[in-house]
Amino acid sequence: MEFDDVLAARRMVRRYRTDPVPAETVEKIARTIRRAPSAGFSQGHRLVVVTERATRERVAELAEESVYPEKWLSVAPVLMVLGIREDDYHDRYTRPDKLIDGKEMEWPAPYWWVDSGAFLMLIQLAAINEGLATGFATVRHKDGLKKLLGFPDDIAVVGVVTIGHAREDAVPPADTARLRSMAKPYGDLVRRESWADPR
Repeated sequence: MEFDDVLAARRMVRRYRTDPVPAETVEKIARTIRRAPSAGFSQGHRLVVVTERATRERVAELAEESVYPEKWLSVAPVLMVLGIREDDYHDRYTRPDKLIDGKEMEWPAPYWWVDSGAFLMLIQLAAINEGLATGFATVRHKDGLKKLLGFPDDIAVVGVVTIGHAREDAVPPADTARLRSMAKPYGDLVRRESWADPR
């Protein structure tokens, strides 16, 4: 797909068909982890790919899928659980080439979380490029999820990316109209040269 087409198709989907996604497609999407940006090439991203039905259903329970109007986490044929290891960033930034006056820098922002957002978007765009739909869910019971999937203690769970084929009614026209009505004007979001200049 052309990038403009991929971007136009980017939306959060919560209605999936149960059709499986070919294993080679799942692997191709998962391999984007090697292309995900990470500050200083810290490589703190971690990923668990879940396709087994029973495990997907358990993940959905831990994410409290029941609070949604209908099931979607347990229906999506692929769940990618994103994790981040903060220590990888500290390990990287205490190496000689990253020290500032002999010390680890004071982080202006927790880059591990910034990078997690970039990785999330990369997975979504890779899936859309394969003709699939994606969504994202936080998990309320993260300790239970870590135990279920065997994440080590030093990895924080970011959330769950759902991947699959969208149902025909995945994006109802009423939802699209409602979201468009809520869109802030471009000029409220972007300025040139200075925020004080509304040009």
